[in-house]
Amino acid sequence: MNSIRGRDPQTGRGIEVVVRDGRIAAIHDAPVEDDLWLAPGLIDLQVNGYLGSDVNAEHPTAQTVIDLARAVLATGVTSFLPTIITASEEKITACLRAIAAARQRELCLQHMIPGVHVEGPHLSPEDGPRGAHPREHIRPPLIDEFDRWQQACGNLVCLVTVSPHWPDATAYIRALCERGVLVSIGHTDASVEQIHAAVDAGATLSTHLGNGVAATLPRHPNLLWTQMADDRLTAMLIADGHHLSADTLKVMLRAKGLDRVILTSDAVALAGMPPGIYDTPVGGCVELTPDGRLCLPGTRLLAGSVIPIKDAIALLANTQLSLADALRLATENPARLLGRTANLHVGDDADLIRFHWQPGAELRIESVWLQGTPVAINQ
Repeated sequence: MNSIRGRDPQTGRGIEVVVRDGRIAAIHDAPVEDDLWLAPGLIDLQVNGYLGSDVNAEHPTAQTVIDLARAVLATGVTSFLPTIITASEEKITACLRAIAAARQRELCLQHMIPGVHVEGPHLSPEDGPRGAHPREHIRPPLIDEFDRWQQACGNLVCLVTVSPHWPDATAYIRALCERGVLVSIGHTDASVEQIHAAVDAGATLSTHLGNGVAATLPRHPNLLWTQMADDRLTAMLIADGHHLSADTLKVMLRAKGLDRVILTSDAVALAGMPPGIYDTPVGGCVELTPDGRLCLPGTRLLAGSVIPIKDAIALLANTQLSLADALRLATENPARLLGRTANLHVGDDADLIRFHWQPGAELRIESVWLQGTPVAINQ
């Protein structure tokens, strides 16, 4: 049994959380430093890589995934979905096998990695909606292929991003939902009617809403208004200062309501790296600019994000939301989709982060606990 102290973001008061057998056993009032906060560990449903570790590497290994998990732990992420982008079936299954092998080698990863997000390959082939996904591997959905993915990794795929424009998309979405898999709409040029049909078939999420669409759209109706209006869809948003403007982010938060928004990083392996031109499996040749924008050279097309989700929380807490509400979008809300809880409540998993934060400042992770065990992190 041990205890951890920090300020509760919900109330602002100092608390001591008592941990026993990996769970929160009790919570008491306690004195703490003014800027030292305690919260559930962060949950990120879209992580391609970080600090050089890339689950979409040409030859992914279990060690790649282990290194990635250690890297994101240091940013306060205690659970995440490794995200595999559009590629050949051979490459996707190789990535899935590497993730499954990592979970077997490091048992803590069975908790940290509850599943895998496959973003594609059934996306729009058009420039703009396709984003940085390789056109040559875009293909129609086929449930037999999905079943082969699951055979390769022991049924780890729990979230699939698909464009509903494909003729067989509705049947595919329905089949995934029958298998207990979450379906998200993304990288699409689908019509309003096709979006409605996808939701009726069981789609419940929008992947990085506002991105992975054409640069220009009809004033109305269009696929963004439809996704914002449908209360059955939860919007995953990238709040890195580049993917969505401040005004757009504000409108989407208001339209969806805080119960139906999830922050994701969409972090790639270049996150945490210095500016420059890089050649990567995610986007090929990409440019990381000094202001933290990752794009295809000579274009405004984004190729992922390079900030950890803790920085997105700080951005929102410093501009649009309270700290408690910003944290909720990366803890309680994604946990609910995964069938978990992420609160400072007795009985919850003791996945916890303690961090320094003041209004207007960055969020600095001080320490991390995974199932009640303190984790050594590189600051």
